Amino acid sequence: MYRPPAAAHKREHDPPPRGYGKAANRHRYADTVADFDPRSDYPIGARRPDLVRTPGGLAIADLTLEQLRRGAIPDEEFRATPETLHLQAEVARNAGRDQLADNLDRAAELALIPDHVILEIYTALRPRRSSAEELERWATVLENDYEAPAVAAQVREAATAYAARGLLA
Repeated sequence: MYRPPAAAHKREHDPPPRGYGKAANRHRYADTVADFDPRSDYPIGARRPDLVRTPGGLAIADLTLEQLRRGAIPDEEFRATPETLHLQAEVARNAGRDQLADNLDRAAELALIPDHVILEIYTALRPRRSSAEELERWATVLENDYEAPAVAAQVREAATAYAARGLLA
């Protein structure tokens, strides 16, 4: 039976989440961008490159594969930011693609969670790997430590489905 390590989500070398917290979860980022129009600003990278930044704050125009190959820009700078994912979610929502929008909003929550934590949660979500209590602990970690309530709700939904199908440890 898989058990999440007591401190799996808090390793000393992990940077704290940047610029994304409870306030960001309560309000959609796109709502804070005064002149963003999900109808006319799509594709965002082409029509509104001023709204697309890397995790370190670089503009999209500053990124090239050649710089990545040379090591001039770390590969972490090529990751999507929560802000960009929220903007993409608004575009999807505006186009009537609510399920895609919800997925992009969850991706925004996941964007700042360390990779090893995501992999541990992925492992815990495999059938017969975790008990309902273990999955609830992961959901609590997601909510409290990483401020990812939508992802936590999905972990709880999985626990309920696994219980109904006899797939818990």
